[in-house]
Amino acid sequence: MAPAPQSVAAAVVGKDKSGPQRALEKLGLVRPIDFALHLPLRYEDETRIVPIASLGDGAQAQVEGVVSECQVQQRGRRQLVVRIHDGSDDLVLRFLHFYPSQQKALAVGTRVRVRGEARGGFFGLEMVHPSFKVVTPATPLATALTPVYPTSAQLPQAYLRKAVAANLARADLAELLPPELVPRGLASLREALTFLHQPAPSVGLATLEDRSHPAWQRLKFEELLAQQLSQLQAKRERERQRAPRLAVRAGGLQERLLGALPFTLTAAQRRVVDEIAGDLQRAARGTAGGLATTVPMHRLLQGDVGSGKTVVAALAAAIAIDNGWQCALMAPTEILAEQHLRKLVGWLAPLGITVAWLTGSRKGKGRTRMLEQVASGEAALVVGTHAVIQEQVRFAKLGLAIVDEQHRFGVQQRLALRAKLGARFDPSAEPDARPDVGAKPGARADDDATPAACGIEPHTLMMSATPIPRTLAMTLFADLDVSTIDALPPGRTPVVTKLFADAKREAVIARIRDDVAQGRQVYWVCPLIEESETLDLRNATATHQQLSAALPGRTVGLLHGRMVAAEKAAVMAAFTAGQLSVLVSTTVIEVGVDVPNASLMVIEHAERFGLSQLHQLRGRVGRGSAASVCVLMYGTPLSQTAKQRLKAMMETGDGFEIARRDLEIRGPGEFLGARQSGAPLLRFADPATDEALVHAARAAAATLLDQRPQIALAHVVRWLGTRSDYLKA
Repeated sequence: MAPAPQSVAAAVVGKDKSGPQRALEKLGLVRPIDFALHLPLRYEDETRIVPIASLGDGAQAQVEGVVSECQVQQRGRRQLVVRIHDGSDDLVLRFLHFYPSQQKALAVGTRVRVRGEARGGFFGLEMVHPSFKVVTPATPLATALTPVYPTSAQLPQAYLRKAVAANLARADLAELLPPELVPRGLASLREALTFLHQPAPSVGLATLEDRSHPAWQRLKFEELLAQQLSQLQAKRERERQRAPRLAVRAGGLQERLLGALPFTLTAAQRRVVDEIAGDLQRAARGTAGGLATTVPMHRLLQGDVGSGKTVVAALAAAIAIDNGWQCALMAPTEILAEQHLRKLVGWLAPLGITVAWLTGSRKGKGRTRMLEQVASGEAALVVGTHAVIQEQVRFAKLGLAIVDEQHRFGVQQRLALRAKLGARFDPSAEPDARPDVGAKPGARADDDATPAACGIEPHTLMMSATPIPRTLAMTLFADLDVSTIDALPPGRTPVVTKLFADAKREAVIARIRDDVAQGRQVYWVCPLIEESETLDLRNATATHQQLSAALPGRTVGLLHGRMVAAEKAAVMAAFTAGQLSVLVSTTVIEVGVDVPNASLMVIEHAERFGLSQLHQLRGRVGRGSAASVCVLMYGTPLSQTAKQRLKAMMETGDGFEIARRDLEIRGPGEFLGARQSGAPLLRFADPATDEALVHAARAAAATLLDQRPQIALAHVVRWLGTRSDYLKA
C-alpha cells in the first residue's frame, strides 16, 4: 500500500504553523484520512429559510430579513439588540457579548441570514447569540446539511469545515475489504464518508444523530474491524514470544502456601488459580539458554470488591518463585501497595520467601539494600508502586509481572514493567529449567546472556476490582484471557446503602456517634476537587474539625493526598489498629484498605463521584461480622447523570451490574480509564448497542489475518496509524 498522502490542511492556512494548524494536530488531524474520519457531532439545516411568523418557542430554524433597528442597550449589562423583519413578522436578535465589528455588520438596512433557537421574550420572539451572515437576495442556500465538528476554542468551525472538505477530497478511500466480509446492505467507505460529511437535506436528522443510518453502520463496522484486527495481531504476536515455563510441582511452594492459609479458597478462587497455573505451565515451545519456554500469559483477573484477588496473586507468585524466577507486584498507590505487602509477607515470609518493598518514599540505605536484593535475586517477590519500574531497579530474573488496578496505570508504565528484564543471569550456567533464585546471578552487567537477549519476557497478570462488562471484554479486551472471581468469600456481610441530603448532616453525625459508642469504626470520605488541592484539603480539614468537636473523647484521623507517605502510613496503621474511631479521608482509601471493624462509610457529595468509585468505596465496609451501612450524602440540585448513579447504588450491590450500568452512563472511553492513554478509543461504535457488528468484525478479522494479511495491515494503518502498539499493554 502506498504511503498515506500528507495532509493539505497547511494549504488552507499557508505554510506557517499557525494556531489553528497546531490545534488540528492536537486533535490528531494530521493525515488526510484523519480528517475524513473526523465526523460531525451534529448538523444544522441551512438548506431552507422559514418565515419569522411561523416560528414557535424553542424552534431551531434559519430565517432571513432586513435589519430595522440596531442599538446598544444598558439592561444591567451592555448588550447589542437588533430587530429584523422579513415581511411576515419581526424578530429580535440579542447579543450579550459582542464586538464593534458585529455591530457594524448589523447596520440598519443590511440583509442577514440568521440561524438559532427562537425563544419567547418580553418584546416577542427573540434569538440569543444566533449565528448570522450578511447576504444579498441572490445568495444561494446550502445544498447539504451543514456539519458541526468536534473542535477546540482555537479552531473555528468555518476553518475546520474547509480543512475537512479539502482532505476528504484527497484521502485514499479505496475499498480495501473483500465484499463478502462487509455486512450486507452497507455502502462503500467513500460513499459512507461523503454522505456523513455532506448529507442531503431530505435525510432525517434523527437517523444521523442516533447513528442508526447505514452510512454510520459502515463506519462502525470499519472501526470495530480495525480494533479487532489490532487486538488479534497483538495476541498472535505474543503467542510467538517466549516466557519461562513455570511448572506446578507436587509439594511445591504453592501447595505449601495453600496449606498454611488460615482460610479455605472459594470455588471461584480455585478455578481462577487453576486457569493461571494452566497458562504458566503450558507445553514447552522450545528452549532459551537451556530453559524451557512457553507462550507468555497475558491474563486479566477481575473480581468484585473483596472477592479475594490478592491471595490468587500470591498463589501465582508462588509458582514463579518455586521455579526460580522473581515476581513483581505493582499497585497504583502506596496505601494499596502496603495492604498487599502486609498480606503477602504474612503468608510468604513464614515459608522462607524474602519480599522487597519499593516505593517513591523509600530512601537512603533501606532503598539501596532493597535494590541490591532485587538485583541479586535474594528478593523473590518485589511489591511497590510505580517505583518498581524506575530505571535503577534491575531484576535478576523476572518471570511474572502482576499489575493491580491496571486501568489506573498509563500504557507506558505497564509496558515498562513487562520490559524489566535487565537481568544479569547466565542461562548456560543453569542447566535445569527450574534454577534456584538464590543461586549466584553469575554474569556481568553487559553480558548478552539475559532473558531479553534470549527472547524471554515475563508472564503478565493484570488485576481489576472494576469488572469488565461482557460486550467490552469482547472489544477492547479481546486480546486478553479473562479470569473472573464471581463469588465473595463466606462471612462478607451485605452493605445497606442509604441516601441523605446534605441538609441531614447532623443526623448522619448522630449515627456515627452511636456506632463509635459500640466500638465500631467509621470512614468519612470527602470529594476530590480536581480544580484545587487547596480546596480539597480545606474541605477535608473542616470536616475533620467538625467531627472532632462532635465526638468528644474520640480520636478522629485525617488522611489526604498532600501528606507525605510516612504520615499516610502512620494514620492508616493507627486506624487499622483501632486507635482511631473515625477516619476522614479523600479518595486515597478507594481500593485495598481492609479494616474489618469499620462498619459505616459516609461519602460526602456522593454526586461528584463516578459509579465505579462509589462501589469501590462502599466495599471498604462489610468486611467483618457487624452489619454495615454506606451513607451517600448528596447536594442539590442533582444532574440526570448523578441521579442515575445514586439510583444504581441503591438498587444493587453486584459489581458486575454496577459495571454494566457504569458503561451505559459513561461510555467505553471514560469507563476504561487509563488503559486508553495513547490507545485508540471506539469513537463511533458502542459495544453495548452494536453487538451484532462486534461479532461480524471478530469473524472478519480472523479471516483477513489468515487469508489477506496485507489487507489487514493496510486497514489497521488506515484507522489507527501507529497507535495500535499501545494495545499490547
